[in-house]
Amino acid sequence: MRDALLEVSDLKKSFGGVTALSDGRFRLEAGSVHALCGGNGAGKSTFLTIVMGIQQRDGGTIRRNGREVSFGSPAEALENGISIIEQELSPVPAMTVAENIFLGREPLKAFGRIDFARMNDEAQKLLDRLHFDISPRARMMDLSVAKLQLVEIAKALSYDAEVIIMDEPTSALGESEADQLFTAIRRLKEQGKGIIYVSHRLTEIFEIADSYTVFRDGAYVEAGRIADTNKQDLIRMIVGRPLTEEFVKENAPGAETVLSARGIDSRNGVRDVSFDVYKGEILGFYGLMGAGRTEILERLFGLTAHGAGTVTLHGTPFSPRSAAEAIARGVAFVTEDRKESGLVLSATVRNNVCMASHDRLSGGLSMTRGAERRAAERMIDMFGIKTATDTLPVSGLSGGNQQKVVLGKWFLTEPDVLLLDEPTRGVDVGAKREIYRIMSDFASKGGTILMVSSETDEILGMADRVVVMRDGRVSGELSRAEMSAEKLVHLAA
Repeated sequence: MRDALLEVSDLKKSFGGVTALSDGRFRLEAGSVHALCGGNGAGKSTFLTIVMGIQQRDGGTIRRNGREVSFGSPAEALENGISIIEQELSPVPAMTVAENIFLGREPLKAFGRIDFARMNDEAQKLLDRLHFDISPRARMMDLSVAKLQLVEIAKALSYDAEVIIMDEPTSALGESEADQLFTAIRRLKEQGKGIIYVSHRLTEIFEIADSYTVFRDGAYVEAGRIADTNKQDLIRMIVGRPLTEEFVKENAPGAETVLSARGIDSRNGVRDVSFDVYKGEILGFYGLMGAGRTEILERLFGLTAHGAGTVTLHGTPFSPRSAAEAIARGVAFVTEDRKESGLVLSATVRNNVCMASHDRLSGGLSMTRGAERRAAERMIDMFGIKTATDTLPVSGLSGGNQQKVVLGKWFLTEPDVLLLDEPTRGVDVGAKREIYRIMSDFASKGGTILMVSSETDEILGMADRVVVMRDGRVSGELSRAEMSAEKLVHLAA
């Protein structure tokens, strides 16, 4: 057997006596895509940080082309042909796309001056090769989350590494952008590169991966060829039990109109959008990146300046000028990026759960400690948040549990209308099912949900109706009976 591009065996790592990884095993062949699968907290991130030299292992071996290696930093890993596209984006906002891609290795002219013309030209060639429609001169602060993700992908590929780790690379991408990435991955395979692909989107794994390895509870479970397994078996390996149904759908929409929008515009590109949403309904919004879905939710939550059009809530005008006004009218907003805008990572679980309910829990000028503690405990129980204590920093929780904290924060405000932007982004299949249960329960009790999702299966599984967006306008509306993947993609393209 030829030497693998990367082979890892018996990898171990503990933090403060708590085992994060007890038996990490992995083998990556040249010219292949190998999916690293597992739920939140399975040990995948710890495994990847050790491989990249971000953290040092307690035990085990790592071999690169048959030679045992030990990297003390990401720079050493890069020197040995291993690069990573991380799930958590880390751009320099004030710099351009080209400056971010070549940060620390800018092409130079005489006397050490940066050759900006050459840098922009090389960045443009790279972006064109990947079919990413982004200007190398655009500033990162002006890009959407999806385009920031594409720039991070371009940056990682610019190193011409032999081993490329992709950690949730499509978490912020729509299907069109994901297809561009998959095309780039197939080209890399043809060049003999090896890709370690981490994603909670199982449909992607079956589309792009050649083989899989499953971790659970910090240990290796199983490995094999994708062609020799199926989605249900992979779910069983990931969660340790079979899931009889991925989606939980028990609500039934009523006849009462809760929110009605007519001809609304926004300065972010939404044009003449109209829709109604009913009591007990989950209304989906689907479309490609930049179609205007998120902008509608931001308008409804008072985060953007209002343009033309009118909105009514429970039959009365609704035009919030701030998030506080929207919350006071019973509207809550779970944003697409929980770590950027949904949580304060350095704060405790309790603080995060209670931060939107200060008025409800306050005794005078400050929240009473007892009321805060009881409220946090109630949300932890309601959502099954796995945490040793409510005083644990929320940064210490898995992605699925962090998302439940965000949901708990907003449910504590006792909303009538829940705005959900990519509600299951970056969480595992088990946590997804729990979030779907929460959504279904909320709607079954008369709550109203507006859900933006880039996942076709999620729209088909959870939405009662779907409004499809294209270029800031409504391109079509489908009832649950009319929905299909083909119709959604056709209307969005």
